[in-house]
Amino acid sequence: MSAQAKQENYLNAKHTVASWLFSLDHKRIALLYLLTILLFFVLGGIAAMLFRVELLTPGPAVMESETYNRLFTMHGITMIFFFLIPSIPAVLGNFLLPIMLGAKDLAFPRLNLASWYVFTFGGLLGLGAIIFGGVDTGWTFYTPYSSTYANSQVILAALGIFIAGFASIMTGLNFIVTIHKMRAPGLTWFRLPLFVWSHYATSIIIILGTPVVAITILLVAIERIFEVGIFDPALGGDPVLFQHLFWFYSHPAVYIMILPGMGVISEIIACFSRKRIFGYPVVALSSLAIAILGFFVWGHHMFVSSQSMYAGMIFSILSFLVAIPSAIKVFNWVATMYGGSVKLDTPMLYALGFLGLFIIGGLTGLFLATMAVNVHVHDTYFVVAHFHYVMVGGMVMAFFGGLHFWWPKITGKLFPELLGRITVVIIFIGFNLTFFPQFIVGYLGMPRRYHIYPEEFQFLHVLSTAGASVLAIGYMLMAVYLLYSLVLGPKASRNPWKAAGLEWTTPSPPPTHNFSEPPVVKFEAYAYDEEEVYQDDAEPGDKGHG
Repeated sequence: MSAQAKQENYLNAKHTVASWLFSLDHKRIALLYLLTILLFFVLGGIAAMLFRVELLTPGPAVMESETYNRLFTMHGITMIFFFLIPSIPAVLGNFLLPIMLGAKDLAFPRLNLASWYVFTFGGLLGLGAIIFGGVDTGWTFYTPYSSTYANSQVILAALGIFIAGFASIMTGLNFIVTIHKMRAPGLTWFRLPLFVWSHYATSIIIILGTPVVAITILLVAIERIFEVGIFDPALGGDPVLFQHLFWFYSHPAVYIMILPGMGVISEIIACFSRKRIFGYPVVALSSLAIAILGFFVWGHHMFVSSQSMYAGMIFSILSFLVAIPSAIKVFNWVATMYGGSVKLDTPMLYALGFLGLFIIGGLTGLFLATMAVNVHVHDTYFVVAHFHYVMVGGMVMAFFGGLHFWWPKITGKLFPELLGRITVVIIFIGFNLTFFPQFIVGYLGMPRRYHIYPEEFQFLHVLSTAGASVLAIGYMLMAVYLLYSLVLGPKASRNPWKAAGLEWTTPSPPPTHNFSEPPVVKFEAYAYDEEEVYQDDAEPGDKGHG
């Protein structure tokens, strides 16, 4: 190859990279987010596998206590702040929300691109904290240990989380303005897809809650650097104040993670049941109810703190109350499937997996909302199991279900359906084998965050580690066949699932500005009784989903 040809290839490659890194297209930005958060998912998963190996034996096996503390902290920080919170809004929300609204892009495209850069910078600082020694405080950064005594990279990790929070605020603001101002003609509030409703509610939580945790983490850094008495009693501070500030955000943050997943599940169940969501207006408004009530339940994390018994009773009642909107969604999803023409393709299997695991997570949450039970299982593996049934069993199942559902639209390619179904089963089995034994070991009294434990708990930990291995196999198999489909998969038509919604009226993948002409919405959401809403309109040479 001549020097001139090499130079031309270099310039073409450079132009291609630049066209992605400086693109204002919401779809490309969504894919940049996808690559970034999957990196953190892999890192968090590796950390989890390492400490699960350590937990195979009752005593120290392959690592010291300090290393173990850094591993579970790395797992928590990367998974929560750099994967779970941004995953569905930043990836699926970014890609789909403007198309579902009939818009050409988000309201503020430059702000959208800036949010990815800010998030990536925050993530790199978090990675720097890991590389330069790690953090040993746990993902909650409880004071005064984190603000005074921890001999680890607390400042660097806190700065990364603080900066990544600004990316969430940018995205939430962008979504709210876009939903209010850029809906297509005829797309009234109660014609919006439930995916949009869930992202609207999530954005409200992000805008109101994220500044609180950002200020809290900043105060930890200030106390650590300047020894100002904020949380450390030795300096005149109050460590319980940190818990109030942290959980005021961090319990609503659970809904930042799970509400978008609920929106995904609504889309999948409606499509594969061929029915409108039962009680659509109630399901839509239940998202807002979750967003509002979620700000009033933080105290159930503090039943064993200095909080008064009477305050605990109020928080207990409110925690039961916030479960009602979630239960409404579950009952209405089941009612939607009842009498529907249910088809068990891969996305629907993920939705059914979500339902089963989220119900267990939700019901065990009621145990934790009960003060007497909470005192018994507080800070045990019971809490670990509950949290993972909601977050991994719920949100991660929804994320991968949504990724499969919209994969033909995002990539223009079809994945192998049989492998997809097999993988769902592997992930479901692996997940339950990993976390259900932790309910038992927690109820029996084993504290979380300990790697030395009585020998009678070993069998349950061996089961958990075996389940984690099965779960990892499922995720790796998914990565293999999705990458295969990206390169060698058959071409997808514009609507291979015969789904309703504006996103399915565009080519696969959609063009830069989404629509050749502004769409006009004439039907209710999920109007599966109107055949013209979901006809495939396959282009010549296109194939349906096999």
